[in-house]
Amino acid sequence: MTVEKFRSVSAPQQHLEIVERKGLGHPDSICDAIMDRISVNLCTEYIEKFDTVLHHNIDKCLLVAGETVGIFGGGVVVDPMRLVIGDRATFKVDDIDIDVANIAVDTARQWFDEKLRFMKPEFVEYQVELKPGSAELTDIFRRQKGILGSNDTSAAVGYAPLSFTEQAVLDMEHHLNSSGFKDEFPESGEDVKVMGIRRGSKFDVTVAMPLIDSFVDNEQHYFNMKQDIFTSMNAFLADYMEEKGVQMNASVSFNNLDIQGRGMEGIYTSVTGTSAEDADCGQVGRGNRVNGIIPLNRPVSSEAAAGKNPVSHVGKIYNVLSHHIADRIVEKVPDVKEAYVWLLSDIGVPIDDPKVAEAQVIMKNGSVESVAKEVEEVIDIELEHIQEFCMQLARGQIPVC
Repeated sequence: MTVEKFRSVSAPQQHLEIVERKGLGHPDSICDAIMDRISVNLCTEYIEKFDTVLHHNIDKCLLVAGETVGIFGGGVVVDPMRLVIGDRATFKVDDIDIDVANIAVDTARQWFDEKLRFMKPEFVEYQVELKPGSAELTDIFRRQKGILGSNDTSAAVGYAPLSFTEQAVLDMEHHLNSSGFKDEFPESGEDVKVMGIRRGSKFDVTVAMPLIDSFVDNEQHYFNMKQDIFTSMNAFLADYMEEKGVQMNASVSFNNLDIQGRGMEGIYTSVTGTSAEDADCGQVGRGNRVNGIIPLNRPVSSEAAAGKNPVSHVGKIYNVLSHHIADRIVEKVPDVKEAYVWLLSDIGVPIDDPKVAEAQVIMKNGSVESVAKEVEEVIDIELEHIQEFCMQLARGQIPVC
């Protein structure tokens, strides 16, 4: 375990920051969210039947785009989307069967029903490609009680706190997909993408969000509703910056591809609220990092966390834990301004004993040497409680996308 100075300036001090957030209804976000919920529901089933989490990794998924015909007043789905659910799970222990396929499909259907207001069951078909796990990886769950050995040699990095740019992009998407915003603008779809660019003290936000075509009477009606939403976005950002005490030159762009005079072909509409209906496929791991954003200025972990098992797969555990520990360092050690935490596992070694646990810090006051012992204590405490942390992941209490 080591603590050292971070050898660069913090993200807010850099001239250029670029941050992306793929929102609730983005095809990649859909894949991440559904696969992780399937893992949570499988964990629940395994614990109820066997009092433990069994081997599974539900982290391979493809959402194949369908086909729609957009029409003013309400388009139609002519070819449904297809959700391919893949990788590994435990289907049977002794003579007790686990209905993995039905759990997976029921979970996906429930997610679509809860999250996308204009989806109907017939708009999605399901293809379950889950198979039993390899003997060696499955045996990790049998050979040890309590804290399991890592199923892989894998590295992760997390950081804290979020910069203003990162937090603003995250909060903008949360606002646009909030129940309050949808009540005020029911025509707004859930496939929200927010791109934030800060150059010095200039902050630009670009938003893509379809309008549901059943609310759109004609082209002019679309642009009238778009203007109302655009005005609301600008008001939100202005209020947000005032609340945060941030003074920047800020601007918002919204659905930049729109061109008047081209009818349905020149505007961004949707039948279902997601571009997976006819434009974009989705995959696990192509969306947000585990802290909810895609931060181009930061070091990030290479593995997708969504759907991986939460008790031995360090591609999930360390990915989320590194951010969690960084948060705790900033919270518990007042002289630390910013923290980066690096974790590296060794396959087969218990997950509470990483091969590398390093913190790199940027100081507000004092020296790195003056806080090294405190930082190490924070890391030690979090590793000692890793089993409790894993169970929070298993219960879906910690978001991973």
